[in-house]
Amino acid sequence: MSFSNPIVIWAGIGLVLMLAEIIIPGGIVILLGAACLVVVGALGLGIVEGFVQSITLWFIASMVLLLGFRQVTQRLIGGYSHVDNTDEELDIYNKVAMVIQTIGPGQQAGRVDFQGSQWSALGDGTQIAAGTQVRVICRDNIGLVVEPLIDSQNTELSD
Repeated sequence: MSFSNPIVIWAGIGLVLMLAEIIIPGGIVILLGAACLVVVGALGLGIVEGFVQSITLWFIASMVLLLGFRQVTQRLIGGYSHVDNTDEELDIYNKVAMVIQTIGPGQQAGRVDFQGSQWSALGDGTQIAAGTQVRVICRDNIGLVVEPLIDSQNTELSD
C-alpha cells in the first residue's frame, strides 16, 4: 500500500480530523473527518475518480453531515458554548456611578467614575455636584445619561 494512493491519503486525513475532535471539541471536526471517510468509500467503489471529484464530494458530504448531524454530535461530544447578553444597555442600566466633575445645569456635561473608568455624563437638567452618587439611565454615544440617587434607593442599587 503506497502513501501516494488517494484512498490512504483521504483515510489518513479523515482519521486525523476525527482524532482532532479530542483537542478541538464541538462536533464539527469529527464530521469533516467522517466526510473524508465518505470520499474513501466512494474512491474504493470507483464512484469518483481524481482530485477534483474527491474534493467536490468532500465539500458536499461535509455540508450534508454538518447540517444533518451537528446537533447530535454536539450533544454527544460536547464542547463549550456560552451565550452572553449582547445588549450593553441592559448591563449598565440602573448601576451606580460617582460624579467626579459637576454635571449641569441644563445640557452641560460632567464626568462620572463608572466601573473603573471615567465617562462623560449628562444629567436630568439639574446641577449634580461632584461626589454625588448617580444612577445610570442609559448610554448616549460615548457618554452616560445619569440621575441623582435618592437616599432610600442608595441601599437597593449599590451593586
